[in-house]
Formats: sequence, C-alpha cells, structure tokens
Amino acid sequence: MPRIGAVEARNHLPRLLHRVQAGERFVITRHGRPVAELIPFGASDLNTDPDTVQAAIDDLKGFQRTHSLGGLSVRKLIEAGRH
Repeated sequence: MPRIGAVEARNHLPRLLHRVQAGERFVITRHGRPVAELIPFGASDLNTDPDTVQAAIDDLKGFQRTHSLGGLSVRKLIEAGRH
C-alpha cells in the first residue's frame, strides 16, 4: 500500500479521493510514521460473511464454557482496574 505524507495528502486530497474511489488505498504518514489509512468507503479487511460471524460466536461460546474467572465477575474486574 503506497505511503503518502500528511502534508502531501492535504495538498492533493481531491486527486487522492478520485484514486481511492477507483479502489486504491493509501497509508498517510506524519514524520514518516503511519497514522491513518485512506480506503474506499465500505471497504474493510473484516469478513462479515454471516457464516463466518456465526462461527466466531460459536467459538467464543465454546471458550466461555471451558474457561472461568474463578467466581469473579467482569464488572468487578473492571471496577478493580479503575482503582
């Protein structure tokens, strides 16, 4: 994925948006460090296929059945972490 500096992205935003609309992706950097991705709207690396989502839910439920917090609740753990 091509990298582009933030200043250059700002100066050429209309041209970049046309390229993104055509399917290109860019990493925007500040001082050489990646800070954002410019991707087409609705594009995602996540697989939202209903079968994949259901499989992930089933895996989490299986994990929950085989693992325990030893009587602690998530709420209590969160509250303890705040103190």
